[in-house]
Amino acid sequence: MDAGPVLWVLLQSLELESVRRGRAKPMSGVMKRMGMIFRAKANKALDRAEDPRETLDYSYQKQLELLQKVRRGVADVATSRKRLELQLNQLQSQSGKLEDQGRKALALGREDLAREALSRRAALQQQVTDLETQHATLQGEEEKLTLAAQRLQAKVDAFRTKKETIKATYTAAQAQTRIGEAFSGISEEMGDVGLAIQRAEDKTAQLQARAGAIDELLASGALDDQSGMRKDDIQAELDRLSGGTDVELELQRMKAELAGGSTADRQAIEGGQGQGQAPSQSQQQPQDTPRFDKQ
Repeated sequence: MDAGPVLWVLLQSLELESVRRGRAKPMSGVMKRMGMIFRAKANKALDRAEDPRETLDYSYQKQLELLQKVRRGVADVATSRKRLELQLNQLQSQSGKLEDQGRKALALGREDLAREALSRRAALQQQVTDLETQHATLQGEEEKLTLAAQRLQAKVDAFRTKKETIKATYTAAQAQTRIGEAFSGISEEMGDVGLAIQRAEDKTAQLQARAGAIDELLASGALDDQSGMRKDDIQAELDRLSGGTDVELELQRMKAELAGGSTADRQAIEGGQGQGQAPSQSQQQPQDTPRFDKQ
């Protein structure tokens, strides 16, 4: 149920009660304010519901109806004029006959009949004069209405052209507005996608930082490797020393190549490598010696 009529009745009741108690002026101000609010709301609702194209079409239809009425008026005046012309022709024909009858009666010596015929002819002539006046008036009105119809037709044609132009412009503006709103929606969606990408990049960076921190803690021994693949301290130190020796040997070889050193230098470098393998041979010989002693 619409609350507007109920509120209106309630306000009317309050106003009557205020009048009865002698306080009509404050309620009168309230009623004026409420009326203004209702009119503003109604005007806003009408603005939302109004379509300029429909309004223009309605105005054009009204102009066409007016033009049709003017044309119908022109047709009615023309019909009346034609009817008067027919009556004038009949009266003029009768007047001519009466004149002939009076002349014949006078030729036969019947002056009384001739006088009567001429009297009737005079009465018909008066009617003819009146009808001619009416005919001239109707003809003038017909010309005015015809000119008005032509002017109105020109205005209607101009309004129709302007109406179609305004409708096309309004439709184009409406389409542009919808396209703009669509692009605005796409921009908002792209903005949301950008935020999602930024959040994904932030999470990835956070996970990478966490993984690096865990590796550092495992390498320093602050955390125990539960997988059992972590090397002990002695093995790590041996690997470090072995890696350092290989680096030094590679550095000496590169220096010899750059300086164009002799073959002896290269053999010395290679001899250094052989010294690294000598302990293994010396370790094998004590194992063979007991065999020679036994023989």
